[in-house]
Amino acid sequence: MEFLRLVLVFLHLLGMAMLIGTFMLQMSAGQGAALNKGWLHGGGLQLITGLALMGIDPALDDVEYDPFKTGAKLLVLAGVFLRKPAAPKWLSFTLGGLVVFNVGLAVFWP
Repeated sequence: MEFLRLVLVFLHLLGMAMLIGTFMLQMSAGQGAALNKGWLHGGGLQLITGLALMGIDPALDDVEYDPFKTGAKLLVLAGVFLRKPAAPKWLSFTLGGLVVFNVGLAVFWP
């Protein structure tokens, strides 16, 4: 079971890396470019692996997940699922900031 948890954490971190990489791609695409699909894929991977980690919580005695922290992270992640034909200039910075904020929640909220 510990191996499954580690695989899920690994995939969860890859989802975060995908979101950061998408932010960089979105910035290089320039103003007015369509919203990159990487936002949706990275956010989806984060959502699925995060919920799976919460699901295996009862099977692991030493790992506890705070439901309030999870709710806050889900609210932040919801911002990633915006769909617009052309991304306004502020949207990429907002989504990138939300990703960094979400990582901060994960690290600094005990």
